[in-house]
Amino acid sequence: MKRRKSFSYAKYGYIFSIPFIITFLIFSLYPTIYTAVLGFTDSKGLGNTSWKILTDDPFRNFKLVLNNESFITGLKNTAAIWMMNFIPQMLLALLLTAWFTSRRSNLKGQGFFKIVFYMPNIITAASIAVLFATLFGYPVGPVNSLLLKLGLIKEKFYFYINKDVSRGIIAFIQFWMWYGYTMLILIAGVKGINPEIFEAAEIDGASGTQTFFRITLPNLKTILLYVLITSLIGGLNIFDIPRLLVPYSGPDNATLTASVFIYNQAFSGSYFWNRAAAASMILFVIIAVCSGILFFIMRDKEAAEHRKAVKRLAKQQSSKLKAQEAK
Repeated sequence: MKRRKSFSYAKYGYIFSIPFIITFLIFSLYPTIYTAVLGFTDSKGLGNTSWKILTDDPFRNFKLVLNNESFITGLKNTAAIWMMNFIPQMLLALLLTAWFTSRRSNLKGQGFFKIVFYMPNIITAASIAVLFATLFGYPVGPVNSLLLKLGLIKEKFYFYINKDVSRGIIAFIQFWMWYGYTMLILIAGVKGINPEIFEAAEIDGASGTQTFFRITLPNLKTILLYVLITSLIGGLNIFDIPRLLVPYSGPDNATLTASVFIYNQAFSGSYFWNRAAAASMILFVIIAVCSGILFFIMRDKEAAEHRKAVKRLAKQQSSKLKAQEAK
C-alpha cells in the first residue's frame, strides 16, 4: 500500500500572518523607530527633511524636556487622573463581577445589564467630550441649572476654572467609559475558572465573600495583570478627553497631560518635532518601567520558586558529575 503524503497546514498560518506583520512594520515599528531617531535630531516644522543628528550633545532634547516644568506638570496630572479613575473603576468592576458570577444570586437579564454597562465604551471620545462640555457648560448648562434649583449653589459655577473639579470630571469620564470593559474582561476570567473549585467551596460551606477573596481573586491574577497593564498604558497615554474637553488645559495647566504636552510641542507654536519625539520616548520608558514593576509584583511566586529549585538541583547535579569526572 502507498503511504499518503503528509499535508502541512503550517505554511497557511504564515501566509495569514503576513498582513498583520506588514501592518505592524509600517504603522507601528517604523513610526516608533523614526520617533526615537527624531529625539536625537534638530528636526522642526512640518515636512522638514533637512534635519541632522545632534552629535555635539545627542541628549539635548531629552534634557530640555525633563527640565520643562510643563512636561513635569503633565506627568503629575496624568498620574493623578489615572489613579482617580482606575481605583474606583477596578472596585466597581470587581463588585459587578462578583454580582454577575455569583452562583447564589442567579441574576436574571444579565445580558441587558452587561450591554448597558459596556455601552459608554463604544461611544467615541469626541462625542463624550462634547456631551460633558454641554452638561457642565457655563453660563448655560444642565448641571448648573440643576444645582441652582436644588439650592446647592447660589450662582452659576464655571467648573473648568477649578483645578480639582476639572481633573475630577476628566477622571470620571475615563471611569465611566472603561469600567464596563474591565467588568467584561474580569467576568470572562471568572468563567474560565474550573467550576468544580466553586462547587467544592460551596459544599465546604464557604460564604460568597470567602469564595470571592480566596478562590476567585487568586485565580484571576493573570487577568488582573492584563487589566492593570492595559489600563496603565491607556491611562498614561490619555489625550482625547482632556484635549477636547478643556482645550487650553485649564487654569495653571491643571488638565495638561503628557500626551497633550507632546501634541502641543509637535503641532503648535514652533513645531518642535525633536522635543515631542524625546518626550514620547521618555513616556515610553516610563510605561515600560512601570509595566515591568507590575509584572514583578504580580508574578507567580510559587512558579518562580519552583524554577529556582530546579536550577539549584541542576547545578548540584552538574557539580557532582564534575567531581566524579575529576576523580
